[in-house]
Amino acid sequence: MSSKKTMLRRRTFLGAGLSAAVAGASIACGGGGRNGAWRFFTAAEAETVEAIAEQIVPADRDAGARQARVVAYIDIQLTRHFKRYQKAYRQGLAGVDRASRAKFGKRFAELAPEQQTEALIEVEENSREFFDLILAHTRQGFYGDPRHGGNHNRVSWKMVGLPFPPVRGRQHYEDQPKVG
Repeated sequence: MSSKKTMLRRRTFLGAGLSAAVAGASIACGGGGRNGAWRFFTAAEAETVEAIAEQIVPADRDAGARQARVVAYIDIQLTRHFKRYQKAYRQGLAGVDRASRAKFGKRFAELAPEQQTEALIEVEENSREFFDLILAHTRQGFYGDPRHGGNHNRVSWKMVGLPFPPVRGRQHYEDQPKVG
Protein backbone atom coordinates (compact mmCIF):
# COMPACT_ATOMS: atom_id res chain seq x y z
CA MET A 1 0.00 0.00 0.00
CA SER A 2 1.40 3.42 -0.92
CA SER A 3 1.86 6.18 1.66
CA LYS A 4 -0.50 8.46 -0.32
CA LYS A 5 -3.35 5.96 0.12
CA THR A 6 -2.46 5.55 3.80
CA MET A 7 -2.58 9.33 4.37
CA LEU A 8 -5.91 9.60 2.60
CA ARG A 9 -7.42 6.87 4.72
CA ARG A 10 -6.03 8.41 7.92
CA ARG A 11 -7.37 11.83 6.98
CA THR A 12 -10.76 10.37 6.13
CA PHE A 13 -10.76 8.49 9.42
CA LEU A 14 -9.61 11.54 11.39
CA GLY A 15 -12.23 13.72 9.70
CA ALA A 16 -14.99 11.28 10.59
CA GLY A 17 -13.60 10.92 14.11
CA LEU A 18 -13.43 14.68 14.54
CA SER A 19 -17.05 15.07 13.46
CA ALA A 20 -18.13 12.42 15.94
CA ALA A 21 -16.05 14.03 18.69
CA VAL A 22 -17.57 17.46 18.05
CA ALA A 23 -21.08 15.99 18.13
CA GLY A 24 -20.32 14.11 21.33
CA ALA A 25 -18.80 17.17 22.99
CA SER A 26 -21.83 19.21 22.01
CA ILE A 27 -24.14 16.75 23.73
CA ALA A 28 -21.92 16.41 26.82
CA CYS A 29 -21.57 20.16 27.24
CA GLY A 30 -25.24 20.97 27.05
CA GLY A 31 -25.80 21.10 23.33
CA GLY A 32 -28.56 18.51 23.31
CA GLY A 33 -28.03 16.19 26.24
CA ARG A 34 -31.03 15.03 28.27
CA ASN A 35 -30.31 17.56 31.00
CA GLY A 36 -29.86 20.60 28.76
CA ALA A 37 -26.94 22.59 30.11
CA TRP A 38 -26.08 20.02 32.80
CA ARG A 39 -24.07 16.83 32.57
CA PHE A 40 -25.58 15.08 35.59
CA PHE A 41 -28.16 17.32 37.22
CA THR A 42 -31.65 18.01 36.02
CA ALA A 43 -32.45 21.74 35.78
CA ALA A 44 -34.39 21.56 39.06
CA GLU A 45 -31.55 19.75 40.84
CA ALA A 46 -29.05 22.32 39.58
CA GLU A 47 -31.24 25.13 40.97
CA THR A 48 -31.35 23.39 44.33
CA VAL A 49 -27.59 22.82 44.43
CA GLU A 50 -26.96 26.44 43.45
CA ALA A 51 -29.29 27.68 46.20
CA ILE A 52 -27.65 25.41 48.81
CA ALA A 53 -24.17 26.47 47.73
CA GLU A 54 -25.17 30.14 47.86
CA GLN A 55 -26.38 29.62 51.42
CA ILE A 56 -23.01 28.08 52.30
CA VAL A 57 -20.92 30.76 50.53
CA PRO A 58 -23.17 33.80 50.08
CA ALA A 59 -22.14 36.81 48.07
CA ASP A 60 -21.40 39.93 50.05
CA ARG A 61 -18.78 42.48 49.06
CA ASP A 62 -17.05 39.50 47.45
CA ALA A 63 -18.43 36.92 45.06
CA GLY A 64 -20.34 33.94 46.39
CA ALA A 65 -20.89 30.38 45.23
CA ARG A 66 -23.20 31.47 42.40
CA GLN A 67 -20.56 33.74 40.83
CA ALA A 68 -17.91 31.06 41.33
CA ARG A 69 -20.19 28.61 39.49
CA VAL A 70 -19.90 26.00 42.19
CA VAL A 71 -22.89 24.11 40.78
CA ALA A 72 -20.99 23.67 37.49
CA TYR A 73 -18.01 22.24 39.38
CA ILE A 74 -20.17 19.72 41.26
CA ASP A 75 -22.07 18.80 38.10
CA ILE A 76 -18.88 18.14 36.14
CA GLN A 77 -17.24 16.20 38.95
CA LEU A 78 -20.32 13.97 39.41
CA THR A 79 -19.62 12.65 35.91
CA ARG A 80 -15.92 12.18 36.69
CA HIS A 81 -14.26 11.84 40.10
CA PHE A 82 -17.47 11.99 42.17
CA LYS A 83 -19.42 9.30 40.27
CA ARG A 84 -19.75 7.28 43.46
CA TYR A 85 -21.83 10.15 44.94
CA GLN A 86 -24.44 10.29 42.18
CA LYS A 87 -27.01 8.30 44.13
CA ALA A 88 -26.36 10.35 47.28
CA TYR A 89 -27.00 13.57 45.34
CA ARG A 90 -30.18 12.29 43.71
CA GLN A 91 -31.57 11.15 47.05
CA GLY A 92 -30.22 14.08 49.05
CA LEU A 93 -31.55 16.77 46.72
CA ALA A 94 -34.93 15.05 46.50
CA GLY A 95 -34.98 14.96 50.31
CA VAL A 96 -34.13 18.67 50.56
CA ASP A 97 -36.96 19.60 48.21
CA ARG A 98 -39.37 17.19 49.91
CA ALA A 99 -38.61 18.70 53.34
CA SER A 100 -38.90 22.24 51.94
CA ARG A 101 -42.30 21.47 50.41
CA ALA A 102 -43.50 19.86 53.65
CA LYS A 103 -42.46 22.83 55.76
CA PHE A 104 -42.94 25.80 53.42
CA GLY A 105 -44.97 24.51 50.46
CA LYS A 106 -42.22 25.27 47.92
CA ARG A 107 -39.05 23.74 46.47
CA PHE A 108 -35.85 24.78 48.26
CA ALA A 109 -34.70 27.02 45.40
CA GLU A 110 -38.01 28.93 45.55
CA LEU A 111 -37.75 29.75 49.27
CA ALA A 112 -36.74 33.12 50.69
CA PRO A 113 -33.13 33.16 51.98
CA GLU A 114 -34.24 33.02 55.63
CA GLN A 115 -36.41 29.98 54.91
CA GLN A 116 -33.53 28.33 53.03
CA THR A 117 -31.31 28.81 56.09
CA GLU A 118 -33.95 27.24 58.31
CA ALA A 119 -34.39 24.32 55.89
CA LEU A 120 -30.62 23.76 55.68
CA ILE A 121 -30.36 23.60 59.46
CA GLU A 122 -32.86 20.73 59.33
CA VAL A 123 -30.92 19.05 56.52
CA GLU A 124 -27.74 19.35 58.57
CA GLU A 125 -29.48 17.75 61.57
CA ASN A 126 -31.42 15.03 59.73
CA SER A 127 -29.21 14.22 56.72
CA ARG A 128 -25.74 14.87 58.08
CA GLU A 129 -23.93 12.73 55.50
CA PHE A 130 -25.49 14.56 52.56
CA PHE A 131 -24.98 17.94 54.19
CA ASP A 132 -21.29 17.21 54.83
CA LEU A 133 -20.91 15.99 51.24
CA ILE A 134 -22.41 19.07 49.59
CA LEU A 135 -20.56 21.31 52.06
CA ALA A 136 -17.21 19.75 51.10
CA HIS A 137 -17.97 19.91 47.37
CA THR A 138 -19.12 23.53 47.67
CA ARG A 139 -15.84 24.48 49.35
CA GLN A 140 -13.86 22.64 46.68
CA GLY A 141 -15.81 24.33 43.89
CA PHE A 142 -15.38 27.75 45.44
CA TYR A 143 -11.70 27.60 46.38
CA GLY A 144 -10.34 25.06 43.89
CA ASP A 145 -8.52 25.51 40.62
CA PRO A 146 -10.84 26.93 37.93
CA ARG A 147 -9.71 24.24 35.49
CA HIS A 148 -11.97 21.82 37.39
CA GLY A 149 -15.13 23.80 36.64
CA GLY A 150 -15.63 26.08 39.65
CA ASN A 151 -14.00 29.22 41.04
CA HIS A 152 -15.01 31.03 37.84
CA ASN A 153 -12.67 33.91 37.03
CA ARG A 154 -10.66 32.92 40.12
CA VAL A 155 -13.11 34.85 42.31
CA SER A 156 -12.08 33.18 45.58
CA TRP A 157 -8.38 33.47 44.78
CA LYS A 158 -8.82 37.19 44.14
CA MET A 159 -10.74 37.49 47.41
CA VAL A 160 -7.88 35.98 49.44
CA GLY A 161 -5.14 37.65 47.36
CA LEU A 162 -3.72 34.48 45.80
CA PRO A 163 -1.53 35.33 42.82
CA PHE A 164 -2.19 33.86 39.43
CA PRO A 165 -0.97 31.48 38.21
CA PRO A 166 -1.40 29.57 41.44
CA VAL A 167 1.63 28.61 43.46
CA ARG A 168 2.87 25.17 42.44
CA GLY A 169 5.99 23.88 44.02
CA ARG A 170 8.52 25.91 45.97
CA GLN A 171 10.00 28.17 43.31
CA HIS A 172 7.43 30.92 43.89
CA TYR A 173 8.31 31.15 47.59
CA GLU A 174 12.05 31.16 46.96
CA ASP A 175 11.64 34.23 44.71
CA GLN A 176 9.87 36.24 47.42
CA PRO A 177 11.79 38.74 49.57
CA LYS A 178 12.69 37.52 53.05
CA VAL A 179 10.66 39.03 55.86
CA GLY A 180 12.07 39.90 59.27
